[in-house]
Amino acid sequence: MSNKEETKQDLRIKSHVYTESNVKAPNRAMLRAVGLTDDSFTKPQIGIGSTWAEVTPCNIHLNDLAKAAKQGALDSGGVPLQFNTITVSDGISMGTQGMRYSLPSRDLIADSIETVVGAENLDGLVAIGACDKNIPGCGIAIANAEMPAIFVYGGTIAPGRHKGKDIDLVSVFEGVGKNSAGDIDDEELNAIECNACPGAGACGGMYTANTMASAMEAMGMSLPGSASNPAESEDKEKDVKAAGEAVLNLLEQGIYPKDIMTEKAFENAITVVMALGGSTNAILHLLAIARAAEVDLTIDDFNRIQEKVPHLADLKPSGRYVFQDLYNVGGVQAVMKMLHREGYLHGDCLTVTGRTVAENLAEAADLTDGQDVIMPLENPKRADGPLIVLKGNLSPTGAVAKVSGVKIKRHEGPARVFNTEKEASDAVLNNEIREGDVLVIRYVGPKGGPGMPEMLSVSSLLVGKGLGQKVALLTDGRFSGGTHGLVVGHISPEAQSGGPIAFLEEGDLVTIDSEHKEISFDVSDEVIEQRKAEWVQPELYRKGVLGKYAHNVTSSAEGAVTDYLNR
Repeated sequence: MSNKEETKQDLRIKSHVYTESNVKAPNRAMLRAVGLTDDSFTKPQIGIGSTWAEVTPCNIHLNDLAKAAKQGALDSGGVPLQFNTITVSDGISMGTQGMRYSLPSRDLIADSIETVVGAENLDGLVAIGACDKNIPGCGIAIANAEMPAIFVYGGTIAPGRHKGKDIDLVSVFEGVGKNSAGDIDDEELNAIECNACPGAGACGGMYTANTMASAMEAMGMSLPGSASNPAESEDKEKDVKAAGEAVLNLLEQGIYPKDIMTEKAFENAITVVMALGGSTNAILHLLAIARAAEVDLTIDDFNRIQEKVPHLADLKPSGRYVFQDLYNVGGVQAVMKMLHREGYLHGDCLTVTGRTVAENLAEAADLTDGQDVIMPLENPKRADGPLIVLKGNLSPTGAVAKVSGVKIKRHEGPARVFNTEKEASDAVLNNEIREGDVLVIRYVGPKGGPGMPEMLSVSSLLVGKGLGQKVALLTDGRFSGGTHGLVVGHISPEAQSGGPIAFLEEGDLVTIDSEHKEISFDVSDEVIEQRKAEWVQPELYRKGVLGKYAHNVTSSAEGAVTDYLNR
């Protein structure tokens, strides 16, 4: 017998509790019923958790991907155990009361994955997610579970085609605005609707799902290529199988998420998000994952990185291309390779391959010659990042704007104030909002919504009516990654918590200045205090999951988290 065989490493870092003595015979009996044998109890148990569901195209293929990951873990000497958790679709719930459940689902996903792997004493985890909240939910769970783990992205949807052009879900939202304005008829809107989403996968532009998948890969928590590989591709099937194999390697090397999810790793993630022109939701989610990982990341760090990282990607919603086009010219790894070569990334960060970012990128392909999806560093779309944090007397702790494609750098106008999304939407549809106005939707923050719903329906109506850069849209709620135009979200403190946005009145002059990163209204401190004294705080929602969320969630400037770590 070789020395290697004699000193074979026991990778059962947690599941060994089932083999310690006869006392655990009942536990083993239960596991035998699901297929484990004597031999199984000598091997590490690997959780294969996915957000598979039939309620959204983002996730409908994930069960098959989970089976591939399961096979990879089995082939590498593990005992894979598959389980599922919930998902909701932002696109389907958008503009309805159902949208209030979207952000809370992130924490439900995180808590349920942590619960399963913790209760079952699993040794490793492959987490597979696709829709917007799946990815940060998996990231939070990985940070909290404290075991070797890998995240696998379910992949982007292929673009739809209509009249010879690529279209996607946002094309439908904006089509509603065009239809309302009389620019397209009902038949044309129906044609766009029927062709926008051709199959499985997450929304196709540089929206929240693709943004967060890119961030997780840049952070080192996904295998190289995972973010870019389309949902319905051989590369994605290989990706998930390789993840099942790789988690055993992490166990052998004793590499835990805390070794990968460092401050420098989060800086890499933010850098890639800025270069690709990612979703405003990335700020919310990266803050939340960092909190779980016990990394001291703040909302101000995003401005610090934004000031030095150029925006390079010509991707939707403000650009021409969809995420699959990026895959076709080299993917996220090719972009990272360029950024690392020019000194924008920390190459010494550890990743789930067991190697560093620099070592992974040494094997990555360069961007395809002649491509124009990614601009050269010497000729970027924008010299600095497109995601900015604004502060001022309207948002003392920070609001978030995405300025890619926005030509207006300063907007001053009278506030048109609404306490519900429906009232604001009706005003836009009834042509009551005019050029120069500042449309405000409040009491839709994390507590006030509750659930901080996205305002894509309203922003798309404005774009469809030709007002995308003529009317500013402000909210303490969120925006979809598909939103573009003159919009500012995440205004904090939120109205429900007595933030200044609660004291804004119809006609107050509001100023948004992206160059100076300021957001304010022309009202003195004395008047604000007088209005505050007269303000009556609405009662917090109390029922069910939304009630629990409303009473526990922190502000958006802190990531809208529900845990109690460092409170």
